[in-house]
Amino acid sequence: MIRIRLEPLGRTLDLQTGAPLRDELFREGVEFPCGGRGRCRRCRVRVLAGEIAPSEADRRLLTPEEVAAGWRLACHARATADATVDVAQWDSPILADDRAFEFTPRDGFGIAVDVGTTTLVAQLVDLANGHVPAVQTALNPQAVYGADVMTRIEYAVRGGAPELARLVRGRIGEMVGELTPPGAPVSRITLAGNTVMHHLFCGLDVEPLAHVPFEPENDGLVEFDARELGWTSGARVSFLPCLGGFVGSDILAGVIAADIHRSDALVGLIDLGTNGEILFGNRERIICASAAAGPAFEGGRISSGMRAATGAISEVSLEGGALRCRVLGGGEARGICGSGLVDAVAAALALGAVQANGRLSNGTFPLAGTVALTQRDIRELQLAKAAVAAGVRIVLERIGASGADVARVYLAGAFGNYINRESARRIGLFSFPEEKIESAGNTALLGAKMALFSDDLTYAAVRARVEHIGLASDPRFQEIFVDEMAFLE
Repeated sequence: MIRIRLEPLGRTLDLQTGAPLRDELFREGVEFPCGGRGRCRRCRVRVLAGEIAPSEADRRLLTPEEVAAGWRLACHARATADATVDVAQWDSPILADDRAFEFTPRDGFGIAVDVGTTTLVAQLVDLANGHVPAVQTALNPQAVYGADVMTRIEYAVRGGAPELARLVRGRIGEMVGELTPPGAPVSRITLAGNTVMHHLFCGLDVEPLAHVPFEPENDGLVEFDARELGWTSGARVSFLPCLGGFVGSDILAGVIAADIHRSDALVGLIDLGTNGEILFGNRERIICASAAAGPAFEGGRISSGMRAATGAISEVSLEGGALRCRVLGGGEARGICGSGLVDAVAAALALGAVQANGRLSNGTFPLAGTVALTQRDIRELQLAKAAVAAGVRIVLERIGASGADVARVYLAGAFGNYINRESARRIGLFSFPEEKIESAGNTALLGAKMALFSDDLTYAAVRARVEHIGLASDPRFQEIFVDEMAFLE
């Protein structure tokens, strides 16, 4: 047996000689953005003592200096001798939602689940009073096959769909079992998530989402008896319907949570990730779309990118002309997450280190420790923000409005909760006045919780009112996209 000590966790793994570290390290929070195929460098861990032999992938993707310093790709590491490993990502804040809402009391208990690409959040709800007596959070176990939805689709199309369904159903089933009160059975479970999570959980074919026009064959409400999923509960399980394309049931839940379908004023809801989900509307008309932003907002394709976990630079500010970086969990900066990236580029623009066209003056922009932005990082953010900004403009044009007509814009999800609105405006991600932009928290979870108190017809009626448009087929998208690439002067 080989003993691998994980620091700073203080835990020890006992493994067979030659056993891969991947599955064990994933349980400790190490992410595998490319699905373990040795493409992205982002699962790096460092050998502090002992030995983990370098793999072929290590020698291909890491510099000789990095290999000599003990860096290894966790996705290809094997237990060859006792070792102590510094795990770069081991703790991640998970966004829940405890806001009050109006409801009609019912008997018994229900469970609402936000099925996120990275994290799962489940809340037990007392249907008599709306209280939340217990919460469970976990990493989505599918992430071992890739951090973003496109990597999961690729794995599913290659034959991995049953495994992805088994993993997420199994973990949520465990959470449901842990939440269910003794002697008080749960009668209903509602789930919300993006279109890919909806399809993978429900056993639907994701192949249509892998190519133009990115339209799913079935994006409606899917129901199960919990026992069909192998769960011990006898509850009715409902995965809320999606709105079309890559606009999932998490956005439908957000419409309900933000009361957009009953608003007199024009309101927006935006959820930023690999796909930027964009929706604007009111009681008269609602239009939505998804923009292929790429993973930059989640730290993907960024040289020092990582998710918002311990060691990530999450905020960058200027104090007296000097940079000040906030690192999650304190200590040494190990990388930068999406909110920190937006702040960092905004600061670089203010200092003149980055031009309006995105050119980085000195090749790199040092932040803290060994973390620095490169020219490629700036370009990745430009592509992401241009896709979202172009999507916003087109949706508003379709609805016959301009930014000046919008009363409020809600930013949903974890990224929207932590992004600095001033920085987002500075890079040109949003053109709305800062006072109109509001972090909305986990609207997917709140909407799923509200669904426990409503019949399915309520959500179906709202869904029927939402018009989904495909940005890829809009003749002006490319023109507007290029126009939005520039940063504000």
